[in-house]
Amino acid sequence: MTTNDAVERKPFWLLIEESFLDLSSQDLSGENLEKTIQRIALELDDTGYNVTKCGGNLLELRFAMKDRCSVGRPLMKDLDDAVSALTLDDVANTLAATAKVVGGLGDAWPKLLGAAYRADVLEIVEAKKLELLIAKAKGMPDDKGIRLLVEEDVAPEEIIKSLGITEEKLAQVNAEIEKERAEIKRVEGLLKEVEGESDEEKVKNLFANDVADQLIVEVGGISQAAIDAVRKAMEEELKEKQRAAEEAAARKKAEAEGPPIEEIEPDDLLEYIEGIREIMEFSDVEKDIRTMAEQSAIPKSVVDVAISDPDRLDKLEEEAEG
Repeated sequence: MTTNDAVERKPFWLLIEESFLDLSSQDLSGENLEKTIQRIALELDDTGYNVTKCGGNLLELRFAMKDRCSVGRPLMKDLDDAVSALTLDDVANTLAATAKVVGGLGDAWPKLLGAAYRADVLEIVEAKKLELLIAKAKGMPDDKGIRLLVEEDVAPEEIIKSLGITEEKLAQVNAEIEKERAEIKRVEGLLKEVEGESDEEKVKNLFANDVADQLIVEVGGISQAAIDAVRKAMEEELKEKQRAAEEAAARKKAEAEGPPIEEIEPDDLLEYIEGIREIMEFSDVEKDIRTMAEQSAIPKSVVDVAISDPDRLDKLEEEAEG
């Protein structure tokens, strides 16, 4: 099979079979058959295949026409029907789906059983899979359709074009997927730490490392009922952990805010008052004042008075001076 150039184009046999689709019985009648072959040969010349001047290509066209007349219908009609009947379940394995299509058509069209033809049918099946995936993705809510195509390794440019999304949106979903994959990998590592232990111990270890129930089920293979049972048994322990965390947070907050004014030593109070006044000379925006006061370790109680009741600040200063 020869071509006029190296430009990628449809396989020659596919172009031949497509040219047969619209032929009428009159086109195939004895007196018109040769004219039809010559006309199609000229048309195929325009596709870049040298047919009228290449004996091999013209012979392939004649053999295909002979098969078309023998079977009584176009090969492409049978092939299109077979591919159109494929479902997403069928094309999950495109090699198996191709074998199914070719096997079903092999009796009528034995040439499809050849390796070269089978490879071309595989491309058609893969295109059908992409079509089905995109159709499913378009009907899915939120970002589920984008996720489906990403997980099926559809090319980014195809996802953007097919779903009408931006590059930024695809990048955002990709980042979320990568984060989820990293979390799954972390959970797998945690499960390896307790390999051989009971489900209860595994769940406790995962709870201790803040793993979501969904991942415990999906990655750990542990039932939700087992997870709930461990959670109930640990309820008091978890409550105590929460209480301790709340106390620690409150303590940390109190330490950050500093003592109430009544507990501040006079000398320290004078120093804080001087500091807050310097800050208020620099800015009169409350947010900025509080930020700078926090950076200078001035207690919140002093800052609150300075902002809400400056006159009281003067009085506190007099009292501190004695």
